[in-house]
Amino acid sequence: MAGWLGGNLQTFEKAWWAKGYEVVVGVDEAGRGPLAGNVVAACVLLPRRNSRKLVGLTDSKQLTPLQRDRLYDALQDVALAIGVGEATPAEIDEVNILQATFLAMRRAIAQVPQSQIVLVDGNQRIRLLELEQETIVKGDARSRSIAAASVIAKVTRDRQMVALHEELPQYGFARHKGYGTAIHYAALREHGPTVHHRRSFLL
Repeated sequence: MAGWLGGNLQTFEKAWWAKGYEVVVGVDEAGRGPLAGNVVAACVLLPRRNSRKLVGLTDSKQLTPLQRDRLYDALQDVALAIGVGEATPAEIDEVNILQATFLAMRRAIAQVPQSQIVLVDGNQRIRLLELEQETIVKGDARSRSIAAASVIAKVTRDRQMVALHEELPQYGFARHKGYGTAIHYAALREHGPTVHHRRSFLL
């Protein structure tokens, strides 16, 4: 079956399988840019055989919330393993967002201990990771493993922000998911930052 964007989204996976790597996982993150909330990473191991349940799988940013939710649920059924890792606003402020993103990724990968090769979205290798890895620019639209991880990370984080909205509705987290919108900045001016805000982003 061809890949869901008109090409074969298993090209990178197949190359590593041909080298003898049995367990090829994809890793991606969500939430590097917002002013509030955790940065969330996901690590996903998919079966080699494509599933019709995952038709439409691609970069989560190209999907509607309803499409992401459907694929999130499908991945719970189809994926052989899913790991989710996070880094908190306090950790982000302590080590900076890039290092916190790597931390979240390592935590996600640790939940899939059988991993042998990690496909990483972007052009930066995960620091301090003692596994073979390959960086793939725009990997969330070119590798189904990374696309799956992007959906898991995005939906997980968005749901966290919706839950946080229930606790602190005055900030509008359900609407902007922590990003620096005019509404969010207005709420910060009126109410001040919370423990969920990244102080280093507000300087």
